[in-house]
Amino acid sequence: MERGDLVLMVLAAGEGAPHTPVQVQKLLFLVDRRLGPRISGPYFDFKPYFYGPFDREVYVELETLAGRRLLEICSEGTRRSYRLTSDGQQKGDRLLSELAPEMAPYLRSLSSAVRRLRFGELVSAIYRAYPEMRVNSVFQSSE
Repeated sequence: MERGDLVLMVLAAGEGAPHTPVQVQKLLFLVDRRLGPRISGPYFDFKPYFYGPFDREVYVELETLAGRRLLEICSEGTRRSYRLTSDGQQKGDRLLSELAPEMAPYLRSLSSAVRRLRFGELVSAIYRAYPEMRVNSVFQSSE
């Protein structure tokens, strides 16, 4: 699997929902950490950054997918989100269907959990589970 395919598959697990930049970064980080070896990964090189795990290559892949018209980059003022096009969703769904049977429901559940959390909650949850990703943080958790 190529990195772009992983991104399509992970976003398709959101079943059409838009994802913020922090949601995409943290979701792909969790997939790499939790499922990487099972899906021939990891695919990214996440490093501790201001708000936890970050890899600039995630944005490179998103831009590439947008250029292939498989993803839309939506902007509202300074806020940005990412949503698959119908072609991107179809390809992502096909990739999900090729996984081991238990993995697609897990990815859907993980995607839902990540999207359900507000920014601070998501970053704090990542820091609790992966404290090494807090090293360069500028984020002050309320916990």
